[in-house]
Amino acid sequence: MSDFHNEEDMLAAILAEDSPAGFREAMLGETLRMARGRRRFRQGRRAIAVCAVAGLLAICIWRQWPAPAAASRETIAAAPVYTLVLSRPLPASEIVATVSGGYRTLNDDQLLGLVAGEPAALVRTGPGSEELVFAKAGDEKRFRAN
Repeated sequence: MSDFHNEEDMLAAILAEDSPAGFREAMLGETLRMARGRRRFRQGRRAIAVCAVAGLLAICIWRQWPAPAAASRETIAAAPVYTLVLSRPLPASEIVATVSGGYRTLNDDQLLGLVAGEPAALVRTGPGSEELVFAKAGDEKRFRAN
C-alpha cells in the first residue's frame, strides 16, 4: 500500500527537497514521456484521418472516371474509315450582305468647319489616325451622329 493518502501528499513528496536522489528527475522524465506519447497519439490519429479522407476522395473520383471502351479487332475492322458529308450552296435569300452607308470622307478643314465656333482641336495619334477633341466637356454629345 502507498504511504500517500491523497494526490496532495504525493505532490508534496515529489516536490520535497528531502526526496530520494533522482526521484524528482525520474518523475519528471516519466511525465515528459507520457506527454510525448499523448502527442504522438494525437498526431497519428490526425494522420490516419487525413489518409482516410484522401482515400475516400480517391475512391469517389475513381468511381466517376469513365471506363475505357473495350474494342475488339472485329469492331475496329468494321468501323468506317471516313464520313461522307454532303453540302450545297445556300439560296440567295438566306445570304446576309451589307450595304454601303453612303458615307464620304471629310478632310481636316471640312471636319473643323462642322464644329466652327466651338473650341476644338484635331489631334493626330498616329499615321492615318486622328481624333477630334472638344475643349468643353459635353460638347461632343451635341455633335455625335445618331
